[in-house]
Amino acid sequence: MRAISGGSSSVDSTKTKMFVLAGSPASVSDNGARLPLHAVHGQPRSGLKAPAARDARVSPPGDDFLRVLRVATEWLPTGVLVIGPDGTIVLANQQIERQFGYERAELLGRPVELLLPGSVPDERADHSSSGDDRKLLGRRSDASEFPIEVDLNPVRIGETAYVVASVVDVSARREIERAASVAVDQKLEFERLIAGLSIKFVNEPPDQVIEAIRDGIRLIGQSLDVDRCTFFRVPDGDLQPGPIAWWGRPGIDPPVPATPLAERFPAGRDTILAGQVLSFSQLDEVENPVDREGYHSCGIQSAVTVPISVAGRIVGALSVQMLRSERSWTEDTLHTLHVVGAVFATILARTESDETLRQAILQIEHTRDRVRVESAYLRREVQERTDTGVIIGQSQAVRSVLEQARQVAATDSTVLLLGETGTGKELIATHIHELSARRGRVMVRVNCSAIPSTLMESELFGREKGAFTGALARQIGRFELADHSTIFLDEIGELPSDVQVKLLRVLEERQIERLGSPKGVHVDVRIIAATHRNLDKRIADGAFREDLFYRLNVFPIVVPPLRERIEDIPLLVWRFVDEFSKAFGKRVETISREDMAVLQAYSWPGNIRELRNVVERAMIVSTGTQLFLPLPSVSRPAGRRSLKLHDVEKEHILSVLDSAGWRIRGASGAAHVLGLKPTTLEARMAKLGIMRPKH
Repeated sequence: MRAISGGSSSVDSTKTKMFVLAGSPASVSDNGARLPLHAVHGQPRSGLKAPAARDARVSPPGDDFLRVLRVATEWLPTGVLVIGPDGTIVLANQQIERQFGYERAELLGRPVELLLPGSVPDERADHSSSGDDRKLLGRRSDASEFPIEVDLNPVRIGETAYVVASVVDVSARREIERAASVAVDQKLEFERLIAGLSIKFVNEPPDQVIEAIRDGIRLIGQSLDVDRCTFFRVPDGDLQPGPIAWWGRPGIDPPVPATPLAERFPAGRDTILAGQVLSFSQLDEVENPVDREGYHSCGIQSAVTVPISVAGRIVGALSVQMLRSERSWTEDTLHTLHVVGAVFATILARTESDETLRQAILQIEHTRDRVRVESAYLRREVQERTDTGVIIGQSQAVRSVLEQARQVAATDSTVLLLGETGTGKELIATHIHELSARRGRVMVRVNCSAIPSTLMESELFGREKGAFTGALARQIGRFELADHSTIFLDEIGELPSDVQVKLLRVLEERQIERLGSPKGVHVDVRIIAATHRNLDKRIADGAFREDLFYRLNVFPIVVPPLRERIEDIPLLVWRFVDEFSKAFGKRVETISREDMAVLQAYSWPGNIRELRNVVERAMIVSTGTQLFLPLPSVSRPAGRRSLKLHDVEKEHILSVLDSAGWRIRGASGAAHVLGLKPTTLEARMAKLGIMRPKH
């Protein structure tokens, strides 16, 4: 784009169209026809990028644009107007007040033609000739006119089109040019630089802000003709040990302090954090000897550092330095750095706001994912778990286990439940959780033997999107789901070796790492593990880590098998009868003593789970109010059997009787198979408490 200036030079059609853009919501084409404002918007001059789309969750981009320009242009010697799409003035700096004699409050919302009369030429005029010598004049509040030059920059912020107009009093500029033409050019160039940076920062996405600052300090360093320009952040109320952005002349090395800034420049650090400018033209002006030696070791002969604040809080510092020679710093230089610092402060404030919003959104998404996973988990638990959550039993063995559970529940110590399969280890784990301070959250259950080894790590610790083929979304693991609660790791002896290592770290550091992410996530989880395996043998076989065993074996509880608590069998039987009566719609009133005695005489290798299955089968075939309870007749793998002679003899006799159909006498009777007289066998049966089932 080209500037439109007053004076003797003619105004071509391009200039006329451009000026109309600033002055009115309509424009004029080459043939004099009016065009809508957006029809003449082109690319901004001086290589400025059109504003990019902003995230709808941050403040409106137009507000940011005007706020940045208000700060950046307030002290410029050039008048600056921002004109809205309706041709009215939406922003004016104090130089406009001086040039035109108006207060800004009088100008805002008024047509730009108030200051620039005749901006829309007569539609009947012939603009095809090259001899149009119309002069561009500004009109002051006292109606006097003066020649001006206008530089226009159309800018589109979001869906709104603005025009930034730089207005120069031509007569005043001629006087300045006669006095110091070079200085004026430099100032104008710097003004364009600040305006360009301001517009660029408004539209810069948060992840590219630091790169934009690097580019900005390069332009500033070149404009001020210094040797090096650096930008520091102030996280947690202290300067970082090195700059996050810097620029230097060719041959100038980047500043890499060997020691933290607080140690090398203690007085300078305190000055910046106090919000004061740090400036010296030669090293002798530095009073603190430690700082003076620090500057000398870095080769810095002169420097100016201005603090950058947001809402009264120091968030950074901008510094320019001379290494080749000393330099006296003028008020213009300090003013320049203050203006640049104000622009940087605006973008840092926006960046912090965006980051806070981003973190809040991430937290909301994380909570949403966790609630979704937890909800699905609870639904699955409700579907899978039946009403068997009450611990039944009055035996000494059960009372001992419950007392141990009560003792450990008040702590966060790790518990290891040992016992045969089917003894109710999960019920004991649930009981411990319900007695603990974590009972307000659901206990997360994991069956380590039911999850494929290839998926075990992601199931326990979670995964990031793309962690492996088929991982189309991030998944929260069971440990993260159990944060501030309890996780029950059933069949811990089946855990793969590689996952055992990660579990060991969780026990030691209470940290997990999602698959595909090196970032640790702290979890507050109480661990209860269970196994029916002999872990000592697993360790000897190299299938289980010894150090993991010691971490898990903090408070071991041995859950007794059913054969060691036979006095609880009647209670359990009636508990299961009540459960299946409701489920099947059948009523059972009696169970014979003989059947109950037979159940108590059986060794129950499947423990409570096997007993429950026996009752369920009996309830299915039951047709009356009396329930007959047959012993299991299917073959089953041998469990851990008692080695006492009494128990071995009883089990052997029961097995033979069962195979003989409970016939004692005759060639195929149990007495003949055992090599005993029938009367001797009957006496043994009475002594061992073996009774014939009624059915």
